[in-house]
Amino acid sequence: MAKETEIKLRVSRTTLAALREHPLLNARSEGGWQRHELLNQYYDTPARDLARARVALRLRRDGGQCIQTLKSRGQSVAGLSERNEWDWYLEAPVLDPALLDDQCWPAELAGLDKGTLLPIFSTDFVREKADLVWQRDGRRVAVEAALDLGKVVAGPREEEICELELELREGEPAALLELALALAADLPLMPCDISKAERGYRLFDPASYALVLPAPIPDAELPLDEAFAPLAWHLLGCSQRLAEQYRFNGHWKLLEQWLAQLIDLRALLGSLGQAAPRAGSSALRGALDALIGDWRPQLVAGRDDEAVRQAAPARFAAELERPRWGLFSLEASRWLLTRAWTERRNAAGQRQGAAPLGRWLTHLLADEARALSLPRCQQQPENLTEQLPRLERVLVWLRLARNVLEMPEPDRLYGELAKLGELAARPLDDDLREQRAAQAQIVATLKPWKALLK
Repeated sequence: MAKETEIKLRVSRTTLAALREHPLLNARSEGGWQRHELLNQYYDTPARDLARARVALRLRRDGGQCIQTLKSRGQSVAGLSERNEWDWYLEAPVLDPALLDDQCWPAELAGLDKGTLLPIFSTDFVREKADLVWQRDGRRVAVEAALDLGKVVAGPREEEICELELELREGEPAALLELALALAADLPLMPCDISKAERGYRLFDPASYALVLPAPIPDAELPLDEAFAPLAWHLLGCSQRLAEQYRFNGHWKLLEQWLAQLIDLRALLGSLGQAAPRAGSSALRGALDALIGDWRPQLVAGRDDEAVRQAAPARFAAELERPRWGLFSLEASRWLLTRAWTERRNAAGQRQGAAPLGRWLTHLLADEARALSLPRCQQQPENLTEQLPRLERVLVWLRLARNVLEMPEPDRLYGELAKLGELAARPLDDDLREQRAAQAQIVATLKPWKALLK
């Protein structure tokens, strides 16, 4: 068994050609680009038991070699993935179920009749790969770069494969992100953790592609730093998967959910105060502000305008043709992986980062609730828009970590505050003015809101 660590980046054919000639890749290459035609057949049962167990079984023909591979889903966030992989070299291109023993086969499939495995889709593509080697902080880094062009075929349906894969062979995972960032500086690269196997299954059933990753459940005694990191990774990973699926099918709801992840990530980052000094987070904040600033008005307008919704897929495609989305995603991944928010903190910031989440969050929400001043919002509902960032900071923590709070009815508080936040984001008119005032009054009378203010 080997552990595979890689970044998968979706690209256009134009970008693929530019990568083949990119000076950074060619300068680090040992031996130049090598071309391989890879023919891959994936297997599962008619009931898709392997897909449910989050494993992929593949038979590959690479020239004269036949390789049977089993891969686990592993961990994957924002295109940076780690998973276990088992390879067997075969004498003939015929699946050998006897190789799938207890050392690699998932326990939940122990009773499966392997005789029911059958071909379900193929991924055939041309791979041009190069071995890259360089020094990072005095240590050797080795990466295999692969340019893949081909298609996934499942019955009558097919989808193009056009991507760059960077697989770590030696060194630290941060080196992969640094290389990808250098390439994304002037090329549109979309971090994308959907595997070729997932694409095949998605052609059978678009709903099989999980849009939202399982959310971490923080503990009240966990230090703020240790709670923030998995929550931020979760939001970033969900934004990537939603972007991929919206690119695939153009459903408006997915675009709304994509923007919501970015808003939550910005609010989470903005809530940290001295635990994430602006000197080390200003670039990330700025990138998020630019994305949200461009896309929020479109989403607000599209609620009542079908023409805006119809134009959104082309607008999003144009977004992906720019380097901005890829740069933000990769930089956010690097920032989280290296825990950059902990750098250059003063003593107060260090104390905040080490504080138990439950205690820190109780103080944060109390401060935000007092500053929000719902009585003033009832009297001047037009000012609620200015309070939207504060509302979003409260909402993101209530959504992701309300389990650590000792208060009555936290679910109800979240639901009513979410309604107030939605009203605050809409353009103001006379009817909305009344709705804002009424909803602010509802929130102000809730027991959990009053508990926050004590």
